[in-house]
Order: sequence, then C-alpha cells, then structure tokens
Amino acid sequence: MTNYYFIGIKGTGMASLALILHDQGNKVLGSDIDKETFTQFPLVKAGIQITDFDPDLIKSNYVVVKGNAFSDDHPQVLAAKKVGAKLLTYPQAVEEVIRRHFSIAVSGAHGKTSTTSLLAHILSNFESTSYLIGDGVGKGVFSSKYFVVEADEYERHFQPFTPDVAIITNIDWDHPDYYKNLDDVKSAFSEFADHVKKIIFAYGEDPEIKKIKPKTARILSYGFEKSDYFCANNIDKRTEGSYFSLSKGGRKLGDFFATIEGDHGILDTTAAIAVADYLGFSVDQIQKGLLTYQGAKRRFNISQVADLTIVDDYAHHPTEIKATIDAARQKFPNKRLVAVFQPHTYTRVNAFKDEYVDALKSADKVYITPIFGSLREKAGNAKSEDILDKLPNAGAIISESNAYDKLSVEHGSVLVFMGAGDIEKYEDALKKGFE
Repeated sequence: MTNYYFIGIKGTGMASLALILHDQGNKVLGSDIDKETFTQFPLVKAGIQITDFDPDLIKSNYVVVKGNAFSDDHPQVLAAKKVGAKLLTYPQAVEEVIRRHFSIAVSGAHGKTSTTSLLAHILSNFESTSYLIGDGVGKGVFSSKYFVVEADEYERHFQPFTPDVAIITNIDWDHPDYYKNLDDVKSAFSEFADHVKKIIFAYGEDPEIKKIKPKTARILSYGFEKSDYFCANNIDKRTEGSYFSLSKGGRKLGDFFATIEGDHGILDTTAAIAVADYLGFSVDQIQKGLLTYQGAKRRFNISQVADLTIVDDYAHHPTEIKATIDAARQKFPNKRLVAVFQPHTYTRVNAFKDEYVDALKSADKVYITPIFGSLREKAGNAKSEDILDKLPNAGAIISESNAYDKLSVEHGSVLVFMGAGDIEKYEDALKKGFE
C-alpha cells in the first residue's frame, strides 16, 4: 500500500485518479479549496479525506501528486521537496498507473470525455477494466486487463503517456492561453501520436489529423466517408438517439445505436466500437454495451423543472456549442431552444468572439453569464457583452439573483446550459425560484 497526497484533489482528472488509487487499496487524501464542486461527492462517498493547503500535512512517506493548476512554489509543493517526499505531476502519476495495464488513451480537442466514458462502459461489461475520465469519474481494478484514460492536450499534459492504443477524435485550436495557433496544437498531437505503441483510431475527415505521421503506430480512420476504414452509414436520427450501420474495410460490421445525440455522438460511438472490435469484442457484445450506456457527467444531462426542460452540458468551445445545440435539435425537434452560456476564460472570449456568435445564432434565444475565469486567469480585457451584443437572438446577461426572473418566463422551452465553470449555480438559482 502506498500513501498518496493530492494537491488539488477536486480537479476533474485528479479526483478520478484519486478514486482509482483508492480502489486499488492505497491510502489517499488531498487538499483543495472549500468551494463545493461536483467532483468532491464521489471522493467523500469513498471516505477520502479533503484537507486545506496546510504545508504541515505533507509527510516524507507520501507520494505527492501536484495538480496542473499548482505552481512549483505552492506551499505544499515546497513542503514536499523539503521533507523529501516523492513528487509527481498529475500526468506523470497517470502514466505510472496506466503502464501497468494494456492502455487505451482517448485524445482530441472535443469529445474526449464522452468517448472515454462510452468505451470504458463497453469494455467493463465483459472484461476487468480500470478507467480515468475527465468528468471526475475513476475506477481502479488492481489486476484489470484494460485501462482506458482520457488524455488531455492542455499544456501537453498527455505527453508522458505511452498507450498501446489511442483515439484522436479531432484537432482544433483551443486553450489560447497556452497554444499559439492550430499548428502549435497539431504539433502536440503529433508528439502524442509518436508515443502510441500499436494503433491509432482517428477521425478521417479532420485535415489536421491527416498530417500526422506516427513513428510506430499505424492509423485507421473512422467517419462518414466511404474512404474511412470504419464508415458510419444508413444513419437514422431519432429523438431517442441515432441508428446506423458500420462498415469495416468496405464490409458491413453490424448495425448499432448511439445514445449520444448529434453527428458527434455517432462519431464518438464509432470510435469506441472500432477499439472494442480491435480488442476482439463481438458485435453482439458491443451492441449490448451501447444499449446500457447512460452518459457521462455534465454531457447533455437532462432534467425537468416546472414546464422547462433543462439540459446541462460542459460545452465551452464554439465547436462544442454547435454540437450541443445540434444534439438538442435532434432530441427536441419541436421545442424552442434557449441557450444559457457561461464563457470560460477571458483568452477564449478574445480569441473566439466571432465563432461564439456564429455558434450561438443557431439557438432561438441566448442568455449569457459573466465570464468564468480560472486559477491561472482571474481577469482579462474581455466581457460577456462582447458576444451578446453581436447576437440577433440576444436575451440578457444573467446572474444568480435574476436567473429565475429571466428564465422562468421561457415557458415550455428547452434551456441548454453550457459551460465548463460553475454554471450549475445558475441552474440551482432557477430551480430554487420554483420552490
């Protein structure tokens, strides 16, 4: 048994890894802010202690895992160095764990969490499988045959990973606070691809993915084109999901059902099917796994309050917003769609103002919250009005205090809440208004 201490244990990836190491019989505790987050509830349920950032809590026999948001001069990091504790970054700690198993890493600018969650679900139905997902979910089986991990490209966090198999869902410019441009992002994915040992399943219609030439792994494409090795066709989109056929190398593999709405849902499902097929799972096993999948946290989660349908989604990049609204149109074809968007970081708003406007135009009405910053970026020279003022379907800027008054009058509508920060507080304010 190893003693692990996580600095920033409520981070989505950190919480997942903490749960995995706890499941594998290790002692796990960690520090974070007092503010309540959706990732802390599984930790508390597992009996994992969450402390403050007291440097005196760091012991020499701990393996200390430093969250990506914490600098080398953080008091607890300095304390770890002082007492001689083993200190790992989050990506280094993940690599230490996954290299003990046959590993599958799911990467991409968008769709990572849903694809990782779905693949882990399919495999877990029939083989012992550990998984680490970016929505704060993790499960560790000490002797598991497979390990499925979400591989985050931010600040090249996925560089230490050396997976047996990888998925690349797409390559897009995001995280403008770190990446200079699309070429910079592509170079990071090229480096990641060079570390994959066996095979990469990649979205075939992505022009940037086509430029990647891995040192070792071969690439098989998936998508909607006949040229893709795994080609989704005969698509029938319905309110309950999408039915489609899948060909493999020009021959029909089988008929499948995607519970994740929209084109991106079919693509994410196809990627998961391709990996499961490569690992030797039968069409029948894959079909059964798909039918019992219930979704990932904060990925198109649906609830009801009064006469309003609430959709909660993590979408925060223009491409993701378009995909989420597209999915909502499929799920609720006859309802009015009202977007409630929380911009995530000032650099994103500055970099993607026009793209946000273009994406949000497809909703019937748009409300926007103040910008959610981050530990790295608490202020900036952008504001939510930079987006709202350009929208022909603009509603208003909403706050916790006016959320009920503004949104409760959208009778019979679908309210699509989108954001990667704390947008849940606006949903909670709306719901409390009805109490």
